[in-house]
Amino acid sequence: MLDLQRLRALHAVSVHGTVGAAAVALGYTPSAVSQQIAKLERETRTVLLEREGRGVRLTDEARQLAAAAKELLAIVERAETDLEERRGLPAGRLTVAAFSSAARGLLPGVLAELGRRHPALDARLTEVDPHLSVDLVAKGAVDLAVAHDWDIAPLPAPPGLEQAVIGDDLCDLLVPEGHPFAGRSAVRREELGGERWICQPPGRVCHDWLLRTLRTAGHEPDIVHQAEENPTLVALVAAGLGVALIPRLGRGALPAKVVEVPLDPMPVRRLYALWRTGAARRPAIAETVRALGGQWPKVSAHTPR
Repeated sequence: MLDLQRLRALHAVSVHGTVGAAAVALGYTPSAVSQQIAKLERETRTVLLEREGRGVRLTDEARQLAAAAKELLAIVERAETDLEERRGLPAGRLTVAAFSSAARGLLPGVLAELGRRHPALDARLTEVDPHLSVDLVAKGAVDLAVAHDWDIAPLPAPPGLEQAVIGDDLCDLLVPEGHPFAGRSAVRREELGGERWICQPPGRVCHDWLLRTLRTAGHEPDIVHQAEENPTLVALVAAGLGVALIPRLGRGALPAKVVEVPLDPMPVRRLYALWRTGAARRPAIAETVRALGGQWPKVSAHTPR
């Protein structure tokens, strides 16, 4: 008899690519995941993971077993959904994936509210890039994702997923104190040529949006500094090293040497909650989506300059 938890560990490694990433998603330690895989190898008398550089790769047998595990986990999810629906109360484990600024600015209040209202619900958060989080929901690795897209870069949602709009997050131009734009009431996108830009690395939604926006306005952006986290981008702007476009959610108070200037038109990114259609009947999904929508006005109550 194959152990479901060990199959879950193998499935997580197949989805996330590494033992460490699988451990984060499952809420285990890497050594616990490795132990689960080792026990599964002994049970099946099959080599499932092979060393590849500093990481591991799944053998052909492991990929076949991981595909079967995905089907089994989907059956278990349907059974759990049926039971939870009959009880009518959110319960059990709910895994939520969110991008960094939502994890910082939106989810703490949501998770705290869920914990107060529904003590039988074990909601767990993992921070993931929005492009990846949608795929993780589709593959059954997480139950719900908070993702975003931009006005000129829509986020594709694969078949089998449902979504609900959480709200619109505004984005401002941040410039160093003393910059020519610092005293302006607004700046048009056509005026952004010739600036030294600070932004996230390639492949990130914000990076792609900046390239498309400036090129649409006839400018090739000069990106001089790249960093993953918005607080780092703000610190670089404060040091006078360039300008940045940064959304408001999770941004926090700006240092004295950074000036916020609205763009005209103002960039907007839309936040979504996404979940699998098969799990739509779970009270835990419905309640989490409700809590996300209820929390949004509290965290987005910013007054533009």
